[in-house]
Amino acid sequence: METVAPGDTILYLDGVSVSFDGFKALNGLSFFVEQGELRAIIGPNGAGKTTMMDVITGKTQPDEGMVLFKTHTDLTRLDETRIANLGIGRKFQKPTVFENHTVFENLELALAGDRRAFITLFARLSDEDLDRITEVLKIIGLSNRAKRKARALSHGQKQWLEIGMLLMQDPELLLVDEPAAGMTDAETEQTADMLKAIAKSHTVVVVEHDMDFVRALESRVTVLHEGSVLAEGSLDTVQNNERVIEVYLGR
Repeated sequence: METVAPGDTILYLDGVSVSFDGFKALNGLSFFVEQGELRAIIGPNGAGKTTMMDVITGKTQPDEGMVLFKTHTDLTRLDETRIANLGIGRKFQKPTVFENHTVFENLELALAGDRRAFITLFARLSDEDLDRITEVLKIIGLSNRAKRKARALSHGQKQWLEIGMLLMQDPELLLVDEPAAGMTDAETEQTADMLKAIAKSHTVVVVEHDMDFVRALESRVTVLHEGSVLAEGSLDTVQNNERVIEVYLGR
């Protein structure tokens, strides 16, 4: 694998290991993501994908190793709140939106964050806030559903809304977990286009199983296996890697 100095990256993992009851979920995991990159992370169940996300976001402390954000901040020394406040947003596989609020209100609540929460849900928004919500509605393709309750959205639309809620915080790095799971083909295609558009102004790391979706992302791919990097490169490159075929893709 190519080497790079931490100074060239937004995310730099070096020798990260995590054990649970003797099982090594991550085993000397080392890789990097460059600023402004869209990266797909794939691998079989148990490869360490979720644990990797947990370590980056402070949910899990590694036994050893270093995780640098923007070259100088070691995330392993910070808690989840401080990491989120640095500009790292995570979307879990199952969308968690406020079902009884409208799409617009969900974005408004996300804009408020911990500062205002529900207390000022109906307070007057600044022109800047309104512009930001309008912009995000456009990015996530829900402009015409802004007044609709979140519970009335399809599964795919709820995923888009949650991505929009992350964008309201304007994170520099977005971690997105299996966004295409349970989506229709049309929604999957739209999601790939959306993430490519978002990656023009943010760094996006996507964990995914759907190979058609990964191909649509047209991004660099990192394959994890048994807690470390097995292969890296374009999707065509990793799909033709004998070890990847053997442990993950099959013949």
